Amino acid sequence: MVAVLQTRWIWPGFTAALMALTLWMIFLWVPTEINQGNIQRSLYFHVPVAWIAMVAIILVAVASVAYLKTRDEKWDRLAVAGAETGVIFAGLMLITGMIWAKPVWGVWWTGEAKLTTTLILFFIYVAYLMFRAYFPPGEQRRRLAAIIGLLGAIDTPIIYIGAQLWERAHPSAVVGPLSETDSSVDGPIGTTLMVAVLAFSVLFFYVARERYRLRKQEDEVAELRRAVSLRPASAVASAMGTAGALAGSAD
Repeated sequence: MVAVLQTRWIWPGFTAALMALTLWMIFLWVPTEINQGNIQRSLYFHVPVAWIAMVAIILVAVASVAYLKTRDEKWDRLAVAGAETGVIFAGLMLITGMIWAKPVWGVWWTGEAKLTTTLILFFIYVAYLMFRAYFPPGEQRRRLAAIIGLLGAIDTPIIYIGAQLWERAHPSAVVGPLSETDSSVDGPIGTTLMVAVLAFSVLFFYVARERYRLRKQEDEVAELRRAVSLRPASAVASAMGTAGALAGSAD
């Protein structure tokens, strides 16, 4: 039992250590950017959470396809865990972007295509979760939610290439296949950004894993409640009487 508890602390401990290293690199190790000053440090938060927000919706889509193909509820639970975690990172993506935009652009929001498609991604998460919360439980809810999650992933490549297709205030991609030579990050800035992306990725997979585990337990409890509610009243009364007799004999 002690060994199991110690093993469970490995992942959160590693995540906490990696996040501490990231914060140290962001605020103490990496030099201040010449043009933007300290506000440029928002890069090390904004890019990782944006990356995770897009990875999460892809996870939802992949799990949704797997569920539609296999009808295995574990894939449905994985999609829910990805959506519930991804919506947090999508919200952080919007917040950190606006915090960075205000001193640099002079406004909180420009309404350009890349920002609008990002906001759409956040609403896709919200719509997915609201549908799951209010639609009656069952196979139909899981199937329709899977379709919503699959369609939602279409927004991800549009967000990534948005600055290339509609160039405005938002800079072009600084990492990935569409990054340009003069916009790519390198040196201490690039190292810090990569460590930050790794740290937030580990944090996401840890939180999503824990949410999946909790979702599985919730489904098991709901299944037990359904099983009890379907039992004949006489059987329930008999079980309660047996439990009472055992309690009385124990006294």
